[in-house]
Amino acid sequence: MLHMIGHALLGLVIGVVAKLLLPGHDPGGIIVTAIIGLIGGVLGGFIGRALGWYQPGQPAGFAMSVVGSMALLLVYRFVF
Repeated sequence: MLHMIGHALLGLVIGVVAKLLLPGHDPGGIIVTAIIGLIGGVLGGFIGRALGWYQPGQPAGFAMSVVGSMALLLVYRFVF
């Protein structure tokens, strides 16, 4: 249970950093930010594994998680 709470808090931090790096209006509140951060971390890990930076099973680093969150945030902005 604490592991999931830790991931949620880290996802929130990653989502906030991604929002700060991408200026402009974002539709969504703190819950959407946390979800974007969590999914962005997974997306960043996938991108890093595709580029050969991470091995399968290795978590993405903070920077790659933020890059994944920024990409997801851009897609979210275009959709909504």
